[in-house]
Amino acid sequence: MRVALLTYSTKPRGGVVHTLALAEALARAGEEVTVWSLGRGGDAAFFRHVDPAVTLRLVPFPDVAGEDVGARILRSIEVLGTAFRDESYDVVHAQDCISANAVPGCVRTVHHLDTFTTPALAACHERAVVQPRALVCVSAAVAAEVATGWGRVPTVIPNGVDAARFAAAAGPAGEAGRQGWRDRLGRYVLAVGGIEPRKGTLDLVEAMAAVRARRPDLSLVVAGGETLFDYRDYRARVEERAAELGVHPVVLGAVPDPELPALVAAADVFAFPSTKEGFGLAAMEALAAGVPVVTRDLPVLREVFGDAAAFAGDAGELAVALLGAAERPDATRRAAGRVLAARHTWDAAAAAHQVLYRSLG
Repeated sequence: MRVALLTYSTKPRGGVVHTLALAEALARAGEEVTVWSLGRGGDAAFFRHVDPAVTLRLVPFPDVAGEDVGARILRSIEVLGTAFRDESYDVVHAQDCISANAVPGCVRTVHHLDTFTTPALAACHERAVVQPRALVCVSAAVAAEVATGWGRVPTVIPNGVDAARFAAAAGPAGEAGRQGWRDRLGRYVLAVGGIEPRKGTLDLVEAMAAVRARRPDLSLVVAGGETLFDYRDYRARVEERAAELGVHPVVLGAVPDPELPALVAAADVFAFPSTKEGFGLAAMEALAAGVPVVTRDLPVLREVFGDAAAFAGDAGELAVALLGAAERPDATRRAAGRVLAARHTWDAAAAAHQVLYRSLG
């Protein structure tokens, strides 16, 4: 089959990581795969090397000074849709709202559901659920939300994870990389995904104040955070509250892809206090590295992680769970995490996608 996978960015966000890994697995399975994306701000490549078996099509998308988020998203849809208009594939599979609006009638993966107050963005979100010919969700919990809200029944295909890559970073061959991060950062609780409301950063800062009262050697490190949205006000609130509490998080921003596994493997605990998720790929990578994971107590994360993670509700519970994971690592839980991560392969995800694609005729 000639398959086009569409994503909105070249940066390391979960949906983009998913798109590239799925594309490579489909290519290994013998499909002819092209990944389309917007090359924002002059980007000429993705954040990581992509297997040459996958064809890449990056559509130039220059920055516009003073453009607000709504206008940028609408322009993204128009630019990607115009570039794709005369293309022909057996399957067109969009991985987000932007690309689903750009190519109506595609297959679309709903990683998680957003809530927008701006009418134009709310309408885009609605079209991206209603118009696709078929929907995929990476967890049954999100599929149930779609069924309840829109009466559609998505196909559930869990994410894969490059478990071997993160497991290797935790082993003897990864010692130098781990030590490099420890020399730079000391001992730390790690969060990946940046500072934004959906990632629950304010609760994490509150929790870390209690953690550091007992374990002042543990710092908070935040990696990642590439996003289309403007979270400056939220980040200012987080920074103000962190200063009041004396937490002083180390904010790394986007970490080069080759260095990420060692950063994860060197952490004492991986914190994942998201208020909304579709799967939790970053936390699954931490499990693959044998790092204790503490996550928000959400139905979707209970579904995905089961007994392999510790769960917490508010900031107080999060602090208790983080301290417990740091001071009394549960060997049984960590072993379960490694096994769980190893079961989630991209080749299995690709095989399930092939079955879906062929069922659509």
